[in-house]
Amino acid sequence: MTSPASGDLSDYAPIPPSARGAALNDQGYHVGRVERNLYWVTDGVYNSAFLTTPDGVVLFDAPPSIGGNLQRAVDEVTAAEGVTNTVTHLVYSHHHADHGSASSLFGGVVRIGHEDTARLLRRDDDPSRPVPEVTFTDRYTLEVGGERVELAWHGPNHTPDNIYIHFPDHDTLMFIDVVNAGWVPIYNTNLSEDVIGYMGAPDIALSYQWSHLISGHVGRLATRDDVAVHKQYIADIEASSREALASVNPVPFYVNAGENVWLGIKGHLNAVTEAAATPVIAKYTGVLAAADIEEFTYTTTFAIMQSLRLDKGPSGPVHP
Repeated sequence: MTSPASGDLSDYAPIPPSARGAALNDQGYHVGRVERNLYWVTDGVYNSAFLTTPDGVVLFDAPPSIGGNLQRAVDEVTAAEGVTNTVTHLVYSHHHADHGSASSLFGGVVRIGHEDTARLLRRDDDPSRPVPEVTFTDRYTLEVGGERVELAWHGPNHTPDNIYIHFPDHDTLMFIDVVNAGWVPIYNTNLSEDVIGYMGAPDIALSYQWSHLISGHVGRLATRDDVAVHKQYIADIEASSREALASVNPVPFYVNAGENVWLGIKGHLNAVTEAAATPVIAKYTGVLAAADIEEFTYTTTFAIMQSLRLDKGPSGPVHP
């Protein structure tokens, strides 16, 4: 069993300054202006956002780790602006509980989400995440208090329902759980369900006009450069995985395993993963935070390598 510290900090590379987030207040959150009346809230690990208007506040995601501090952040900002602090609308980026299960703290709001978000929340039957009343298939324009937000679904990525939230009048995009500003993805491409969709999502994000990206995690706003670095990290993993698949000879692993075929598979795929991940870890240590935590790059490499085999194919030579 591992200790809570999960190893000595001296075993790991220092966090690059570019990955460090905003300082938190005494209540454990930071609220900052993005553009005009659009604000973001972070607890250093999870992020949310809200838009103040004369007709009410629109909240985007409700991570439980921020929880009651969401309303405190809204109160802090609206008191200074002299506008209402009543949250009237809540937009789900996707159905996952870690980004939405403080939704139930806000009564009497109109909840909005993709049709698959509604389907998955009905399946999950979690009272902390009420099912959205307003749903859409591909696109939805939300207009509140003279402000406009464009919601769009461009196919599955992190989850089947993860959407792009564009603030065209605030030079901002909110897109959750794909890019971590200044950090590598955690296990298995940020625990994503569709690897091909995950790999293609940054190009879709960059097709929008924006200067500020509100991502799901870590305590700072992202930039277009952050997305470019993430894209290159993933591209390097893909290229390295292709090379390792072609160069690692599987035969000895299966011969040595004898009739234990699963042991042969373990040896073969572990060797491919290690060969593919090692140069990527070396390249990005000191560039992206946590690149040297091998489990993260190893599992993301494994997910991408398996997607190359299973989704893009072929998985191997065809027997004559």
